[in-house]
Amino acid sequence: MPLDLPLLFALVLAFGIALYVVMDGFDLGLGILFPFAPDDADRDAMMNSIAPIWDGNETWLVLGGTLLLAVFPVSYATLLPAFYVPIIVMLFALIFRGIAFEFRFRAQRYRFLWDAAFAGGSALAGFCQGLVVGAFIDGVPVEHGAFAGSALGFLSGFAVASGLGVVAGYALLGAAWLIMKTAGTTGEFGRRAARPALLVTLAFIALVSLWTPIAQETIARRWFSLPNILFLWPVPFVTALVALVIWRSVRSTHDAVPFIFSILLFLLALSGLGISVFPYAVPWTITIWQAAASTPTLQFTGVGVLITLPIILAYTGYAHWTFRGKVRAGEGYGH
Repeated sequence: MPLDLPLLFALVLAFGIALYVVMDGFDLGLGILFPFAPDDADRDAMMNSIAPIWDGNETWLVLGGTLLLAVFPVSYATLLPAFYVPIIVMLFALIFRGIAFEFRFRAQRYRFLWDAAFAGGSALAGFCQGLVVGAFIDGVPVEHGAFAGSALGFLSGFAVASGLGVVAGYALLGAAWLIMKTAGTTGEFGRRAARPALLVTLAFIALVSLWTPIAQETIARRWFSLPNILFLWPVPFVTALVALVIWRSVRSTHDAVPFIFSILLFLLALSGLGISVFPYAVPWTITIWQAAASTPTLQFTGVGVLITLPIILAYTGYAHWTFRGKVRAGEGYGH
């Protein structure tokens, strides 16, 4: 039986997106929480906890964009014009955020500006990512196989709600990371921030989950028709169970549990998105098979993926292993 290459690459792309959301999500979450930290020493510890790994996390963003261009060029050519504005804003936000890492530890008089760049860049990048997801679910206007909307067509109430939901979710990941990776007042700050962030995240998950099937009849049929509902009902049930574990583990002695289950909460949300839009590469007009490149192109790209993906996974795992353990005040980056 021949391999279904477009489906296989769609799964690889979904894997890369999921890893980006998780890996870059917690360090964006630290930036979102940054202005609320107790003092400057805690902000130092927060940045130190991610300094060795934050830039490697964004490898997954590059991988996702490259794969989309190489494997689903029709989707790339249709979606990029629809989302030029939020993507460009997101990239500038990530640039300012990255610069803040280098300048903040050396700045004295104007450190507050780099704090603002780090926090604002993190929140804006997360919000723009949510905007893109919301606009993607809303659907992109397509005529004759090309984008037929306006530059600001991505803006809608649903997209804004999705953007705010992603910001809240990233804040939850950031708080859970602080619980796992920092000690003293910084870790305690993570514990205080985790439960409010969880409640806000769950509120947006509920809002988006109810809004989506109401706005999109295709998604409503996917989730609530028979026999689908018999197979899909565990998703919201497991989501609620995971949220309960996060809530209870915030004050436990097992510091890794909130982070692990916060990741699981994000993966459940992403799985719900995948269930809702599959098999469309451009909802609700172009499927992954219609958007895919030619078979020789997919085969050639597959060789590159088989080589590079294990390398990326290996150095990511090695970096986290090397810098394992908790960060304490006075340790790490810039000292």
